[in-house]
Amino acid sequence: MLTSTVVLASVLASLAPLALAGDNDKVYKYVAAFSVDGLHPSDVQKYIALKPQSAIASLLATGYEYTDARTSGPSDSFPGILNQFTGASPRNTGVWYDVIWDRSYFPIGSDCSGKPGAEVADDETLDHDPTKLFSGGINPLNLPKKLVGGKCVAIYPHQRLRVNTVFEVVHSKGKQTAYADKHPAYDIVRGPSGTGLSEGYFPEIASTPNTVDGAIGFDTYHVNAFLKWLDGASPDNAEGTLTGIPTLFGGNFQSVSVGQKTKGYLPSAGNPFTPDLLKALDFVDTSLGQVVAKLKAKNIYSDTLIIVASKHGQSPIDPALYAKVDPQVLIKSVGVPLDHLTTDDVALFFLKNQADIDLAVDNLNRHREEASIADIISHERLTYLGYGNPLTDPAVPDIIVRSDPGVIYTTSTKKIAEHGGLNDDDQRVACFVSSPSLKKTVYDHQVSTRQVAPTILQALGFDPEELQGVKLEDTKVLTGF
Repeated sequence: MLTSTVVLASVLASLAPLALAGDNDKVYKYVAAFSVDGLHPSDVQKYIALKPQSAIASLLATGYEYTDARTSGPSDSFPGILNQFTGASPRNTGVWYDVIWDRSYFPIGSDCSGKPGAEVADDETLDHDPTKLFSGGINPLNLPKKLVGGKCVAIYPHQRLRVNTVFEVVHSKGKQTAYADKHPAYDIVRGPSGTGLSEGYFPEIASTPNTVDGAIGFDTYHVNAFLKWLDGASPDNAEGTLTGIPTLFGGNFQSVSVGQKTKGYLPSAGNPFTPDLLKALDFVDTSLGQVVAKLKAKNIYSDTLIIVASKHGQSPIDPALYAKVDPQVLIKSVGVPLDHLTTDDVALFFLKNQADIDLAVDNLNRHREEASIADIISHERLTYLGYGNPLTDPAVPDIIVRSDPGVIYTTSTKKIAEHGGLNDDDQRVACFVSSPSLKKTVYDHQVSTRQVAPTILQALGFDPEELQGVKLEDTKVLTGF
């Protein structure tokens, strides 16, 4: 196992403060950050074994690979991407899931009267028309409400966020930023100020067929945006403007995640890729190769740090573990009234009366086998494990249930894998960084994708502690930096 070496550079106190330098202290002009949603470290190894001449293999040849990187818990898309761009976990971002309950919000269209508590969604339901690729971004009439300064106001996703983002910090330095993702709700990366992005590009994934070919077609819009940005230009339907190549840019790929959910892996030894999943991986690899080729054509490849870190994994990898449990089983098992239940391959309970917590946990314990429950996290364990305190934080669930590996709480017949949970296949994600100046290194100790955020700022020559989440959680840069 390799560890970072920290070198203390002493200079005369009258001339400058002490400076810390890591193994790689180069300052880059650009950072390109991509999430290949669903990609596991095991997928990376299987792929380069199949395709040793691939773009991914080439990136790893001059890069640092982190084979035990962990994303947020819960591991849904929004907390997963905020891990990377704030350096903070859900207890400090306040964002727990793409669709979740919050005890301080009021429903869409309300006048904020009565007892607060409402579902807060960061998905296609915020769009003007989710059946269209572009329908004008977020419709303010679809936003939840909150009392702010005594006024009932609609709250955009970026206003929910409690800590700032790397995009805000970089943009505040007079630099340009750009980001692409699968819903207009990814407005959230702008940060609380709303000023983090020079340009956002948010086509709607719900408007496309839920197939690998459909996802590849959708991802192609993102890839074309990346290439446009490297020309200092804007794709059609972008929000904002650019006047040059953005200092920090990136976005996500959806095709691997769709391939995992709809086709998955083969049941033979090592769980090889199905042909559809391999097709999705080939597309991502080709796309990363296109970005590298454009960087080289612009003569900025050596000045760019490329980061690939997945928002989330996908569970299960082994199809033999796959099983479904109807969420109604959980509702019956908990045996007390609920305000809300969020389920995927995890279950987040919000009780109508928090005084029922002891009875609710006892009931769930009695139904562990029937409900395929691996762990029940509540009471002091929520705080001890870093999730927060539901008695003082309106966003924290009262109970978190970790499912047995491979189990999804759903009645859907359209998916064979899911994310959001706390098992290894959910949380263990692909993470590597690449630049021509880096020496191929594999780090096998555990790291967090929260460490991506301070690494981005340090790579660009900015202070990582300008991120509020980094200071709150003492988040370090990735090993090697």
